Amino acid sequence: MNPVFVPDGPALLMEGEIRLLLISDAHFGGESELERRGVHIRSHSEQRLERLFACIEQTSPDLLLFLGDVKQSVPVISWQEERELPSIFERIRERVPMQVMPGNHDGGIGRFLKVGELLPSEGILIEDIGFFHGHRYPAPALLGHLIICGHHHPVASIYDGVGYPVRAHPAFVLCETTGCPALNPPDDASLGNTRFLIMPAFYEFAGGVDVRTIKQSGLSPLARCIDESTAEVMLSDGTYLDTIAGLKETST
Repeated sequence: MNPVFVPDGPALLMEGEIRLLLISDAHFGGESELERRGVHIRSHSEQRLERLFACIEQTSPDLLLFLGDVKQSVPVISWQEERELPSIFERIRERVPMQVMPGNHDGGIGRFLKVGELLPSEGILIEDIGFFHGHRYPAPALLGHLIICGHHHPVASIYDGVGYPVRAHPAFVLCETTGCPALNPPDDASLGNTRFLIMPAFYEFAGGVDVRTIKQSGLSPLARCIDESTAEVMLSDGTYLDTIAGLKETST
């Protein structure tokens, strides 16, 4: 499969025997979570959905795969999600078949999905590429492959002259996990090197985790296994920036 960056998402199209459009961390219902925290804004689900439809129209995929955290509320389903998700999914189905790889925010989401749309949270292989959300260890069958995931909300921050971050751009991170026993067991050399491509969040209010601090964030088992010296950072249009180690050097 060959990747095509879709910066208007941000999203990723994987072209192979099938055309697979990937969206991660849409967090529909996030506005009601912000409201509980005292930030009152109207729902942006319609605008987010229109942005998704634009990505579908631009790429003409055979399948839309959500890489987890389609919804926001944990562990319950919020009033906003209860009201909006049925319509959101129906409108997507009118345009393209869809499947959901559940993430840590997706408890109970199966009630809104049809048979065959909910995938196992430990991940799946499609054309020798693994897909899962990223909050847990992947299934053993995915090891030794390129695995595409979300969960970490990576951003590349731009710093001013005194070292203060002034702007953050959604970013992809392609990382190796050499030497991580959990992902490259030393007693099974046949697995080869497991690599991960971490996608940025589709949710426009997600904020993000600076790529320079993902390894130290503790967000997932994967984060702790990143080799910063070889982890490559790209903007949402595929523009190459540097390795994480290189970016850390230039920001100090």
